[in-house]
Amino acid sequence: MDTKHQEDLLHIRSMMERSSRFISLSGLSGVGAGVSALVGGLYVYFRLQQLGADYLATNSRVYQSSLLSEFIVVAILVLLFAMSFGMFFTIRKSNKNNLPIWTSTTKNMLFNLALPLVVGGVFCVALLTHQLFVFVAPVTLIFYGLALVNAEKYTFSDIKYLGFLEIILGLISLFVLGKGLIFWIIGFGVLHIVYGIIMFKKYK
Repeated sequence: MDTKHQEDLLHIRSMMERSSRFISLSGLSGVGAGVSALVGGLYVYFRLQQLGADYLATNSRVYQSSLLSEFIVVAILVLLFAMSFGMFFTIRKSNKNNLPIWTSTTKNMLFNLALPLVVGGVFCVALLTHQLFVFVAPVTLIFYGLALVNAEKYTFSDIKYLGFLEIILGLISLFVLGKGLIFWIIGFGVLHIVYGIIMFKKYK
């Protein structure tokens, strides 16, 4: 009888978790996003090297306006690839587990995720407008981290730890201005890949 009650409680708990949290988020989405960011960041690094700018040199401070459009395109492509990976693996996991995707929980998660991202995006546009390029990488890391922490209550709680790490990286990079690309590669590339692998193994 006790065993039956325990099974019933576990079943009820599982149903409540499914209804209150978006659990179709796949760890492979994080891996895909991380690989996309890694490729994009390395492209920018080697592009600067090609132009004769040693980015890793302590005295390297190269921010050419002529390169701005090219790097913005790279950033947009990275975002599109990351979103595509996220949608593909999330839909695949939902279908595999027979879970609905577009629910009130999904809407709440996306709203809580989007709010800091939109505010951060507008902030970055202002920085670009005033040619304060050196602050763009730290700001994107900080607001992205805030978005993850804000969305944590509607999906896996583990996501907040990634958010905290992104925020910490962004804050540190504010004191190492001119090296934002390195922090960007670590935050959006390496951390995403590590986080994605851990999540995939934990919730596969």
